[in-house]
Amino acid sequence: MKLTKSILNEELVNGPDGIITEKIIFDIIFRHMKDLVFVMKVEEGPSFRYVFANESAQEHAKITADSLGRTLEDVLPFELAFPLQKEYEKLLKRGTVHVFLNESPFGNGEKVVGETILTPVKDLSGEIRYVIAVTREVTEKLVEQLRLIESEQRYKSIVENNIDAIFSIDFKGKILDANPAAALVTGYTQKQLMNRSLYNLIDDYGLRDLQNLLERTQNGFAMESLDCRFIHQNGHLLTVHIKTVPIAIHGDISGIYVIMRDISMEARHAETIRYMAFHDQLTGLYNRRALLDHLNDSIHTFSNKRIGFALISIDLDRFKHLNDTLGHLVGDEILKKVADRLSELQTDSCLVYRQGGDEFMILLLNTTRRDTTRFVQETLNMFAKSFYFNSQEYYISPSIGISMFPNDGKNAETLIKNADEALYRVKDRGKAHFQFYRSDMSNEILNVVTLETNLRKAIKRNEFTLFFQPQIDLKTSETKSFEALLRWNNEELGNIPPSIFIPLAEDTGLIVSIGNWVIEQACKQISDWNKSGYHDIRVAVNISPKQFQQPNLVPFIRTMIEKYRVLPSSLEIEITESAMQDTKETIPTLKSLKEIGLAISVDDFGTGYSSLNYLKKFPIDVLKIDQSFIRDILHDEKDAAITSTIIHLGRSLGMEVIAEGVEDKNQIDFLSKAMCHKAQGYYYAKPLPASDIERDFLNICNKKG
Repeated sequence: MKLTKSILNEELVNGPDGIITEKIIFDIIFRHMKDLVFVMKVEEGPSFRYVFANESAQEHAKITADSLGRTLEDVLPFELAFPLQKEYEKLLKRGTVHVFLNESPFGNGEKVVGETILTPVKDLSGEIRYVIAVTREVTEKLVEQLRLIESEQRYKSIVENNIDAIFSIDFKGKILDANPAAALVTGYTQKQLMNRSLYNLIDDYGLRDLQNLLERTQNGFAMESLDCRFIHQNGHLLTVHIKTVPIAIHGDISGIYVIMRDISMEARHAETIRYMAFHDQLTGLYNRRALLDHLNDSIHTFSNKRIGFALISIDLDRFKHLNDTLGHLVGDEILKKVADRLSELQTDSCLVYRQGGDEFMILLLNTTRRDTTRFVQETLNMFAKSFYFNSQEYYISPSIGISMFPNDGKNAETLIKNADEALYRVKDRGKAHFQFYRSDMSNEILNVVTLETNLRKAIKRNEFTLFFQPQIDLKTSETKSFEALLRWNNEELGNIPPSIFIPLAEDTGLIVSIGNWVIEQACKQISDWNKSGYHDIRVAVNISPKQFQQPNLVPFIRTMIEKYRVLPSSLEIEITESAMQDTKETIPTLKSLKEIGLAISVDDFGTGYSSLNYLKKFPIDVLKIDQSFIRDILHDEKDAAITSTIIHLGRSLGMEVIAEGVEDKNQIDFLSKAMCHKAQGYYYAKPLPASDIERDFLNICNKKG
């Protein structure tokens, strides 16, 4: 140690305070500094000789008192001395402080990384005489730096390779950095994005929302988000989803990360889905869902206004017939043309909808009853022009029902229902015009609904009964034929006339099942009468056109005849002239019925579009003259002439002729003189139950025969 102090004293310490200075320096260097301190003398060569080493240096670098005064090459092995020699030489060349890292073994043999600072000590001439080397272990520091570098590179890799655009901005919105995806999404280069304001790249409608978003993020709220429009470099708008993250360093927010994803495709898909949800696929008009939404909005808007709105329900007259005749493809094309014509009316205050099928709706806002009347009349006039498709011309008329808010309903469901009820009234009374809803319509419609509900249950409840009206032979006064007539007595509604429930049964399709019930009951009654000894009788059953078109009609009748074991000749089938218009279907069915052995009659002859050709082609047995001719045969020469002609025609063709609706003796005299075969009407008897027929007519027949 004396060697060390003497050298320092000689080389570094001068002046009257040298002893004190030396003591302080040695105390600091030897006792307090954990760094390794070396003093190296520069000699020719160059070579570097140890002249001082503090206690830490002696302990960790194995520098002993014997090492002082020796060079690097003498003290250290070559693999350590050589790289140190090179670093010292760099110092000599530069003439300034030189810092480097080196790996060396410490006392325990473990290799550590040290950071060495070489400081030159120059004489008065500026020549470097000594080098002070201070070495500090930086292994942990270096590891931490490497970890930070790795973390930074990992973060950078995430940002650089992210498919989302990522911007780093300051609190004023200026872009400080942007990843490659930002260039791809926006169309700008990364350089072009630098120092731009993010606000200048956002569509005006989204600026306020973006500003609020960035303010919340600046206050520490992470992963805030919004959808807005971004202005692409080429000028078009992108729909983007933005998320923001505060940049926090040591707890302080210094900026904001803006993560942006292009969702234009998803937005277009969402718009398409929304369009499909609220528009009719065939015509492109608004659909029922849109109608309900718009109705509810309008009800809310107009609730406190003096003026209201109208809901107009439109149904195309006889469109089903057109659709069935021409086919659904043609029907669809015509519906499109109707929709196009109605679309001409569409404005901000007039919205057009397709409910489905051939039903359309119009929501007319800010209107009065008078203005609505004028509007609907103009709508009807639009349909005066024909529609063309594939060079064919078609005329279509609409029936229109109207409900007004708030008088006809204060919610969407009621307004729609009441507009439909007004439309139903139009359909029921001739079509091709319009009508406003009235409160008394609800009761009428309700009655129809109630009637249909009960009609569907009538057979199961045994509410139907067959009555029979006798047909009197005008020559012999015998009664051997009857017309079966259906009667309905409902427990709740009472007796419902056939003029009410038969058309309803036709409209609902219930007429087929009801007609089959009548055929079976007629066969059963004939069987019961046969068992009671009444054999030479015939019962006529009315067959509706819809039932006549059923392919299983003939098999069903054959089955009933066999089931009740009655003679086919005891059953007569009455059809109307309208059922005979389609000769291709009618002739085979009539021939099949004749083959079984049934009698065929034409009901209400002369009231339809009669053709003598029908009488020639069809196997008809009976003509029934409608009561409209019989009623005035005594006062109207034309009715008398028509009646006489039908009787003469029937007899000439070998057919039996029956006059319906006979009510007085003078009519009987006229028919007898004209040689009509039979008469049926209130003059003889109204329709009667089977028991009364047995008592009042069949017993008489037996007595006579």
